[in-house]
Amino acid sequence: MTDESKDMLAELFDLQAELNQRIGVDTTGDMPDEERQKWVLNYCRAMSQEIAELTDSVPWKWWAKYQTFDKQNARVEVVDLFHFLISLAQVLGMSAGDVHRIYTEKNKVNHQRQDSGYEVKDESDNKHIGA
Repeated sequence: MTDESKDMLAELFDLQAELNQRIGVDTTGDMPDEERQKWVLNYCRAMSQEIAELTDSVPWKWWAKYQTFDKQNARVEVVDLFHFLISLAQVLGMSAGDVHRIYTEKNKVNHQRQDSGYEVKDESDNKHIGA
């Protein structure tokens, strides 16, 4: 990832924090665990809905001939997912830098799993990530 793209990710986090505060949710502040749990569930539910909307952008009804691929809407739904995913990361106390660091750690584990054939389900290789 280039420095420029790191800056872009940080910008998205700033923009989302601003939007959330405008909506009335401080995702970057010190949130009690009860409130944090509520917002984790809220954002997970919102992302589930956005996934459904993304799915509806693609002809998935094999029995229906009228469907078309709405690429423009699919792209918007992906961005909507980013809105909620960034909000979720913020509620969990993650910055853009944290997401980048943890992503690269997890990506390395995923490559190691592929290199080994990923024949056994063993999540112990995740325990060090994000610590």
